[in-house]
Amino acid sequence: MSVYKEKILKEIKELPEELLPKFYKVIHLMTTEFTPIKKGKNRGSLKGIWKGSDIDEKLFEEAKRSLFPYEYRRD
Repeated sequence: MSVYKEKILKEIKELPEELLPKFYKVIHLMTTEFTPIKKGKNRGSLKGIWKGSDIDEKLFEEAKRSLFPYEYRRD
């Protein structure tokens, strides 16, 4: 076992029991965020996620302008 794993496990063992659920969430988020996504992994589809939603066109235009201001510049 690596030195860092040993250090981490030692720290975990010293934590009070009531803090373990929160600590687990932190560790889980860190490992999922820092672990690179494997190429070819099927992430599924977002098709239909907005189905039935009523989106105001004015808000949509404002969002596009804020994200892509270079497309709306007047030269």
